[in-house]
Amino acid sequence: MDELELMRMRDEVLPALYWMTAEGLTDAPSAPELARFLAIPAAELEPWLEEFVHRGWLDARGAKFGLTPVGEDLGKRAFAEDFSDMTGATHGECDENCWCHSSPDEARRCLDERVGHAH
Repeated sequence: MDELELMRMRDEVLPALYWMTAEGLTDAPSAPELARFLAIPAAELEPWLEEFVHRGWLDARGAKFGLTPVGEDLGKRAFAEDFSDMTGATHGECDENCWCHSSPDEARRCLDERVGHAH
């Protein structure tokens, strides 16, 4: 199994399952449901799902697949990375350049003063 292809498929499947679960769509889609969602032929996706079960990222629930805690963590990280440019700080929230990142004391002060906090 090609490790690069494994990582590519992992970073397609696990974030999709994470998002589907977080949005309340389903916590365990079948292979055909997930294939339709990802626009991947089910016959191409099914061996990957089995591999992800073997690696402990998914658990098989009959004909459906759900995230394990490890799979959820991987899916959450990949999802956050994929959408980081759209999920950054909003008005009144800190970003990576905030002065509060200079020390734990400054971080506490920032949290206490968050209302009206400007960068």
